[in-house]
Amino acid sequence: MMRKSPRNNWWLWAVMVAAFGFFVLVRLTDYSSAVKALKYSEFMEYVEGDKVALVKMDHQQVTGALKDGSYFEVVIPESFNAWDVLQKHHVEVNITYPGNVLWYLFMCLLLIGLPLFAWFLFRQSKNYMSGGGGASMFSLGKSKARMYLPSQIKTRFESVAGAAEAKEDLMDVVDFLKNPEKYRRLGAKLPRGVLLVGAPGNGKTLLAKAVAGEANCRFFSISGSDFIEVFVGLGAARVRDLFEQARRHSPSIIFIDEIDAVGRQRGGGFGGGNDEREQTLNQLLTEMDGFVEADPKPIVVLAATNRPDVLDKALTRPGRFDRRVDVPYPDLVSREQILKVHVKGVTVDSHVNLHKLALGTPGFTGADLEALINEAAINASKHNREAVMIEDFEEARDRMMIGKRLSTIVLSEQERTMTAYHEAGHAIIALMMPDVLDPLHKVTIVPRGGALGVTHSLPERDKYSQSQDEMLAMIMRSLGGRIAEELVFQKVSTGAYSDFQNASAIAREMVCRYGMSTALGPIVYEQPGMAHFSYSQHTAEMIDTEVRRIIEECYSKARTIIQAERERLDKLAHALLEKELLTAQEIYALLDITPREQHDLR
Repeated sequence: MMRKSPRNNWWLWAVMVAAFGFFVLVRLTDYSSAVKALKYSEFMEYVEGDKVALVKMDHQQVTGALKDGSYFEVVIPESFNAWDVLQKHHVEVNITYPGNVLWYLFMCLLLIGLPLFAWFLFRQSKNYMSGGGGASMFSLGKSKARMYLPSQIKTRFESVAGAAEAKEDLMDVVDFLKNPEKYRRLGAKLPRGVLLVGAPGNGKTLLAKAVAGEANCRFFSISGSDFIEVFVGLGAARVRDLFEQARRHSPSIIFIDEIDAVGRQRGGGFGGGNDEREQTLNQLLTEMDGFVEADPKPIVVLAATNRPDVLDKALTRPGRFDRRVDVPYPDLVSREQILKVHVKGVTVDSHVNLHKLALGTPGFTGADLEALINEAAINASKHNREAVMIEDFEEARDRMMIGKRLSTIVLSEQERTMTAYHEAGHAIIALMMPDVLDPLHKVTIVPRGGALGVTHSLPERDKYSQSQDEMLAMIMRSLGGRIAEELVFQKVSTGAYSDFQNASAIAREMVCRYGMSTALGPIVYEQPGMAHFSYSQHTAEMIDTEVRRIIEECYSKARTIIQAERERLDKLAHALLEKELLTAQEIYALLDITPREQHDLR
């Protein structure tokens, strides 16, 4: 359907011009007749001759009617005692108050403003429509979802690297959309909703598009926030319209991104919980599984969120979102596959090993890996290289994990020396506890982000759990920098703040979440996202005591290690002052330590 041009809406402009003209005409022809202008002397002759029927006084401006039916206007002097003269000759008098002027102004604005407001609603209604069609103010309740035809969706499961388990679960949805009778013949109920849960950047939206591409059906895409408007009832109307469109084009997929914007738990709204968001959610619940028997035409609702804990329980129950598909952080194999997808079209040096790059990027999402390659390509372009080199990937990874190199910060010699010993203290603990800590990667005293120096380690493999010994060793490594400062300079600096913050967080998690405290036992006292802790004041004191005990014991053990390795500490600090950056291989050779596997991307 062709959309109307604004020039075809001439009738709106005609209404506005006519309304304004009508108001001006009425104002100018107050008594629907011509008005005769009189001199003051003529006016007095008419009054004294009893020819004036009525007058209307507005300060010195007087209008009125003669007894013969004609109208007049005249200006009288301020000293004229109008009331006594007019009363004597039985003339009817009306007095205009200043409020009448405001009334005329209000009427003028009303007559002009109403057509303008109608035109504004008309224009806004056109913007609310996403795919053309209706162009009236009554289209506000139309869905803002974008519909994609099967020919427009080129994404397939093979386009999505990694996420093998998630793709396996979603293949059932594809099969259902392609062959619904295959499941109905045995009495199986077809799934109505699938909830994709995962951290931002892990590919939830991409997987939803891949499902639509594999199923070869219509795909309606909308964000949860698109349902919410200022006007109450619009969100619910848009939900109804969205499902009506999906049923007309069945089989189809409705994808609601960031569903937590509309699907949060009810009961927190204003006005008794009848706010716009909750009404919209109620309509969504009814459409997915209400009293009316569901349409037999296959429609699947896919929704994505990274906050499943805040969703209303009625939304996540079986019968609405029947399945939950977790989209986790990519593992080593998945990261390598994702890197291979994103390096297509990028000129990469042949010495870059993507497997080792995947090893060195634990915890990266798919979006992070894409950004890593882009940052490396930008860095290579800035240096006019023919291909993206290993150094570019190292710089890009450090920039993303630590921060930008701060070349404008100039440290004094004392600050550089303290920083070198501080980072050497971290490195010595990491080198002396190889069985429980990740291999050392590099140490630098070049300021990056908010740090004056960095001691960087990389894991040998993906880890899905941590032992108590590992967590204690991590605390000791965090405390190594402050211990080195104390031993060498007999004074401390503020540089250990983030180290103490990290050590305190690990110790508190050991006590409150993982039951790694003999005094408090295997009880969970705190959970992520808890606003209030359900324990007594006495328990809180015991928690603080245990956290302090763990940190003090780790501090004592780390101090013993660094004191025993004082010679290596000095040697490493002096090398850092000279070179500013040392790789793990250089450190192993310098300190005569058997090297571990390195992740230098080569």
